[in-house]
Amino acid sequence: MQDLMLRFTRHGRNGVDTITVEIENLIVSGWTGRDEAVLRHHIEELSHLGVQAPSEIPLFYRMGARIIDQAEHIQVVGDDTSGEVEPVIISLADGLWVGVGSDHTDRKAEAWSVALSKQLCPKVLGPDLWRFEDVQAHWDKLELRSYATIDGERVLYQSGLAQAIRSPRDLFDRAFGQGASPPPGTAMFFGTMPAIGGIRPAERFEIEMNDPVLGRSITHGYDIEALPLVA
Repeated sequence: MQDLMLRFTRHGRNGVDTITVEIENLIVSGWTGRDEAVLRHHIEELSHLGVQAPSEIPLFYRMGARIIDQAEHIQVVGDDTSGEVEPVIISLADGLWVGVGSDHTDRKAEAWSVALSKQLCPKVLGPDLWRFEDVQAHWDKLELRSYATIDGERVLYQSGLAQAIRSPRDLFDRAFGQGASPPPGTAMFFGTMPAIGGIRPAERFEIEMNDPVLGRSITHGYDIEALPLVA
C-alpha cells in the first residue's frame, strides 16, 4: 500500500521551504498529562461519557496513517465527535519537526473502545512545521489553544501550555526505548488538556500553537460535516 503523502511548509534556521513527505506510522499518545490531579480530572471528564480508565499511563495508540488529513473540511458519522488540540512531532530524514494537530475522536465509540474511537475519525494536521531543535529549549512555554463553533457561536474550547503534557523526551523514551526517537516517516500526537466547559461537538474547530519566545504561531481550522448515522 502506498504511504500517505503530506505537504508541509517548514520554518527552520535556513529559512522556509515546502516539502512533500511520506508518513508510514501514526501514533496517538493518550493520558499524557504531567499533573496527576489534572489528568484525573480528564479521566473523570471522560468517565461521564462512559469511557473506562486507561490500563496504564501514558498509552500509545497505533493508528492507520491514512486517517491523517490536512483538509479544511472533514466528514464524520453522527453527532458525537469532537476535536482536541495537540502538539505533533513529525520525524523526517533530516530530523524532528513540530506542528499542531487535532485528535478528532468519536466520543460515543470511545465508551467501549478508545483505540477504535480514534481510528474512526480523521486526525487533522496543520500545514506548517517548526524545526524541533528551535523550540526544544523552551518547549514548556509553547501555548496551545482551540476554538469551537457551537450553535453558531465561536468559543474558547481549550487553553494551556505544553508544560501540562509530558515532555517529548519522556514520551519518546516510553514509546521507543530509552534515548530513542521516532523513526523517519512517523507522526506522533502528544496528548491534550481538558476542555473548557466539557467535551462537546462543534460545527467548526480551530487549533493554534503559539511560540512566545520566537514570536510566531501555527494555526489551522476545519469545518465538521456530520453525516447521518443510519441503522
